[in-house]
Amino acid sequence: MHSLVAFFDAEAERSIVGLLNDLGVEQSHRPHLTYAAASSIGPKVRKELREDLERLWMPDLWLHTLGTFSTTDNVLMLGAVVDNELLAVHSAIHDVLASKVKNPSAYYLPGNWIPHCTLVQGLDDEQTKAAFAKVFPVEPIRAKVREVSIVDTQTGEIDVLKKASTAPR
Repeated sequence: MHSLVAFFDAEAERSIVGLLNDLGVEQSHRPHLTYAAASSIGPKVRKELREDLERLWMPDLWLHTLGTFSTTDNVLMLGAVVDNELLAVHSAIHDVLASKVKNPSAYYLPGNWIPHCTLVQGLDDEQTKAAFAKVFPVEPIRAKVREVSIVDTQTGEIDVLKKASTAPR
């Protein structure tokens, strides 16, 4: 499985890792927001994505809402505030991916996507409630996007598509 993700600046990562530590969660990957996922995002599509991403400004994210949702596993997450800039980037990414990737995940398609940073997943209902209570309330986290990459979720390999500007905003 390949995921197209945004990695955050060091300060946002520290804040999120602090929450993970409070939860007793061992970090298996860097905190991130997933824009898209598919069984395969091949080299030709990656080239197109690189070109398209160079023209896009990656907006800062406000991880503001502690929440849960259930799919096959319960998820405790920090929801991102949704604004026009975030939706425009998401839409532009999916314009490039449309009909060019294998088995896209419906969770990340426009209209279905809940932009978030997962804190923990796979807990039962009671564990999810306890985890929520352990970190509630959460201070909003301003997450500056510093890198957009494809992550192979099986091997952990990261293919950087764009390094965002580190200039002051």
